[in-house]
Amino acid sequence: MRDMERCERHKRYKLIALSIPLLAMLAVLGGCGADEAEEPAQSAVQPVTLEYWTPFSGGDNIFMTELVEQFNSEHKDIRIDQINSRLDDYYSRLRTAILSGNAPDLAIIHATNLPQFVQNGYIEPLDGLAADTGLDWGQFNTKIAESTVYGGAHYAVPLDTHTLVLYYNKQYLREAGLLDAGDKPLIGKGEQGFTAFLQQLKAAVPPGVAPLALPSTRIDSVWLWWSLYNQMQGGGVFYNPEGTQAVFNNKSSLQSLEFVNSLYQQELIPPDINDAFKLFYDGEAATLITGVWGTGAFEKDEKLELGVVPVPVIYDHPAVWGDSHTLAIPAKSEMSAEKRSAAMVFARWAVEHGVMWAEAGHVPSSMKVVESDAYSALKFRSDYANTANYVAYWPRNVKQWSINEEIIRQFEKMIYREQSPEQALQRAVDSINLQLKK
Repeated sequence: MRDMERCERHKRYKLIALSIPLLAMLAVLGGCGADEAEEPAQSAVQPVTLEYWTPFSGGDNIFMTELVEQFNSEHKDIRIDQINSRLDDYYSRLRTAILSGNAPDLAIIHATNLPQFVQNGYIEPLDGLAADTGLDWGQFNTKIAESTVYGGAHYAVPLDTHTLVLYYNKQYLREAGLLDAGDKPLIGKGEQGFTAFLQQLKAAVPPGVAPLALPSTRIDSVWLWWSLYNQMQGGGVFYNPEGTQAVFNNKSSLQSLEFVNSLYQQELIPPDINDAFKLFYDGEAATLITGVWGTGAFEKDEKLELGVVPVPVIYDHPAVWGDSHTLAIPAKSEMSAEKRSAAMVFARWAVEHGVMWAEAGHVPSSMKVVESDAYSALKFRSDYANTANYVAYWPRNVKQWSINEEIIRQFEKMIYREQSPEQALQRAVDSINLQLKK
């Protein structure tokens, strides 16, 4: 009996001995579970958010929006908030925002406008940031990269160059016998050759169809004049060496302007065109001279049998008006290093993904992108990509944007036969020289 009692006690002690560690383990596990339940879940890392201003209107804004959305989807630590505005008042708003301390973190600035932003200290030099984020300045087309350099420092990251090109409706040119075997326009040499080309078109197209579409107002005729003036040996001079006086009222400038004016006066460019872009899109023009930004929109029209080539060389060598969209960081003393770095990450990514931007029609700034298979696969772009090598930028002057407005005013009066080309040049120069003295 006693042996049985000892056996039962032994079993109970053994059970207790086994239970104590098990209970302790459960207590520990239970304690961990309780602690985890009490701890709040870790919040997701908040991305660095950048306010990004752009001045795009029409078709190219769609492509920039897509580019931004793609970047945001690939970068959870950075978010770009794009704010797009009309170009008409974009730069006045940007200057006001910078001066009032409400500048965006990143902004598009045309190369033509960089002088005033650099000289006034409105934007930051970028070489240090570029080195930190691995942006290689050597990847850029030399001519495009030079448009962002002031005093040996880079002040903006170039995205592209956008030049004038000649769009043409293959159907009209074919019917006029003006297409070669490769579906390229048959245009003779010099002023006479281009004039004869348009005259032959005029004789062949249906009534109401413009041989060449160009607006009677705004800057398009100025762009064409600047292109042709720069094609001349020794041409393209705008200011004296000191930059204190406009001097483009000269023989070469006058010859190129008289040629542009002759196209209007012979009605090879019909009078009173307001929207030349729409005219060509709707099939009411055989050719159109405007910027490469039209390519992305025109190729979507299935009814339009589109062709694109560089602006013809009328004089001595290739040259064409152009500008560049660049990415700049407005001067903001309170902007964090984290934001500056994020802005450069976006700039580098945008350049490296230039094929997306090229879909709008622009020529990418990166030579690697232009030479890529992806870019070559885009229709039409390779036909004019080489214009980046002979783009004629406006001269560097802090007032160039407003100075061009005066040229526009005088050219419009010429187109409407209120003055001669010689008077237009002289009056533009006189007015600009008064501005330069202020």
